[in-house]
Amino acid sequence: MPRTDVTTKIGVGGRVVIPADLRREIGADIGDEVILRLAGGEIYILTRSQATQKAQALVRKSIPKGRSLVKELLRERRKEAERE
Repeated sequence: MPRTDVTTKIGVGGRVVIPADLRREIGADIGDEVILRLAGGEIYILTRSQATQKAQALVRKSIPKGRSLVKELLRERRKEAERE
């Protein structure tokens, strides 16, 4: 299990080094873009994949069980195609 609390310093230009074991744990590599999220006075670092998964989970909660947005979209597209 990786370390969960790490002390690091803010360097020139506001740079922060994320240790390799923590980067590996979240699936981030040197050069990857990450998302910084400020919530409750804390900064969270997320990969794009993590941010996407969180957004999908949030949207999923608002969709009633048994409702398929894909089917609705396909139905709407078919209707649009028929009108053209």
